[in-house]
Amino acid sequence: MAIRQLSPETVNRIAAGEVVERPASVIKELVENAIDAGATQIEIVIAAGGLSLIRVTDDGSGMTPEDLLLAVERHATSKLDEEDLFDIRCLGFRGEALPSIGSIARLEIRSRPADANQGAAVVVTRGAKAPVGPAAVNRGTVVEVRDLFSATPARLKFLKSERAEAMAVTDIVRRLAMAHPDIGFTLQTGEKKPAIFARGDRSSAAWLERIGAIMGREFMDDALEVSGAGNGASAPMRVFGFAGLPTLHRQDSTQQFLFVNGRPVRDKLLIGAVRAAYGDLIPRGRSPLLSLFLDVAPSDVDVNVHPAKAEVRFRDAGRVRALMVRALSDALATAGHRASAQGGVLTVESFAAGVLPNAAMPPPPSSDAAYQWAPPRASPTFNGSFAAGAQAPFTVLDAPSADARTLAEPVAAGETVDKPLGAVRAQVHENYIVAQTRDGLVIVDQHAAHERLVYEKLKASLASGGVARQGLLIPAIIELDDDDADSLVARSDELAELGLVIESFGGGAVAVREVPALLGETDVEGLVKDLAAELRSDGTARALKDRLDSVASRMACHGSVRSGRRLTVEEMNALLRQMEATPYSGQCNHGRPTYVALKLSDIERLFGRR
Repeated sequence: MAIRQLSPETVNRIAAGEVVERPASVIKELVENAIDAGATQIEIVIAAGGLSLIRVTDDGSGMTPEDLLLAVERHATSKLDEEDLFDIRCLGFRGEALPSIGSIARLEIRSRPADANQGAAVVVTRGAKAPVGPAAVNRGTVVEVRDLFSATPARLKFLKSERAEAMAVTDIVRRLAMAHPDIGFTLQTGEKKPAIFARGDRSSAAWLERIGAIMGREFMDDALEVSGAGNGASAPMRVFGFAGLPTLHRQDSTQQFLFVNGRPVRDKLLIGAVRAAYGDLIPRGRSPLLSLFLDVAPSDVDVNVHPAKAEVRFRDAGRVRALMVRALSDALATAGHRASAQGGVLTVESFAAGVLPNAAMPPPPSSDAAYQWAPPRASPTFNGSFAAGAQAPFTVLDAPSADARTLAEPVAAGETVDKPLGAVRAQVHENYIVAQTRDGLVIVDQHAAHERLVYEKLKASLASGGVARQGLLIPAIIELDDDDADSLVARSDELAELGLVIESFGGGAVAVREVPALLGETDVEGLVKDLAAELRSDGTARALKDRLDSVASRMACHGSVRSGRRLTVEEMNALLRQMEATPYSGQCNHGRPTYVALKLSDIERLFGRR
């Protein structure tokens, strides 16, 4: 078949296949146009999931009849200055959304500028344009799309149910509303009650209110304000927003909202920065909740790399990642010992619903003999480890504890009742510490809490004093490919800082003379080969660092106060005070909460006092 020029109608339908995947894609393009037009109030109405009707009404700047005629032509736009694709300051810029939509549906646009006495309208039906005529319309623009995909009925087979399409529309409107708290949004999807987001301003409080309306009250209660600034490739950049406490996480990432210059994106670089910042604070396979906004110079980001503009490319990705990680890490560090408020709420709700199982309580002891102290089992040791002292920071645990039934006098305990975690009142089931605060009580998992404290001490030792080495009695000779051996020897100074001392041993082999003492007995050959493979793939030696962190976590677990260990009041109060002074102590090494706080008002409500 000979090469020929495609007709404008066919070109528009091909473009529509890229721009218009589903009704939510139409909503995205139309709402972005309204935002670019300076609207302060936007109303979205859909029917049948957006297939039979989509109507977007705004109070923006409006269009003249001449602009209306050009708006439905391909690649006609008012948003590019001197055709510079690297200075994009609007959400839309390609000028192909409206003609693409008009080629596969019935499109009607009515608009009136503020200084015009009469509005104008244009209709495009499956690619056929009607002349511009007069119309009665308020200031702004009304765009109405009917019978979506009527010109390409085969596309209907690939759509989901009307309810699923409506949910996709709701998701995109929420994302755009989250990025623009100074604009009011109303969404009517056919449900009984429309979603209304009242117009606010761009203050931190208004932004959190808008985010809370979308992500829920639980996020607002556990949100940490994030703020950071740095130098971009050509101009300063900043990141701001809110991130949830590490104990607030979900199985998927649907509650992670990331924006670049007000544009919602799903960028792998930003997602990776979030994972790096949370690190070992959340369980593996779980995702934190957050809403973050990155502002960079338009020349430092390319938004024209994805048909739906959902992905971006940064001019200096390393600086962007570093800024994101630093800002998030600083916010999480300021949280200190805070844990999610939802733990206490869910506990109270469980009590109120009567769904908590009755614990099988052992019969009371017949005599005090049942409370006699027995020496604790010896904890595993790590020969040559610099962290041996950190495994049992409470030296009083080496001696018999006092009778746990005998608590301190209330007056003495009252001296610490104003502390964040309060004053100890009891230890139950030899694992949970009950403390009284000024406005409620706190229940602490002693093993999980102490595990985090020991882990943080081990990490601090790794960061400040370096890694202690353990010499091998007989050096291990590891045979490798020539390239892998050369790569390891070239990085020998870096590996030595991590406790691994290697040197060349002829062609295609290395000799290992010292290993990190923290690793104990380890597979030296496997470790070296894993490092060689990682250096080959990305040029960094992260496997050893990750392994050290993993071992430190295991050491902390074995070296912490065990469940079933009876503690004195002094020991328990000391644990609470250290938790208050240690960052990230609200969750253990596995991401579980270390304590639950119950408000007095909620407890009184359980007993009908309120």
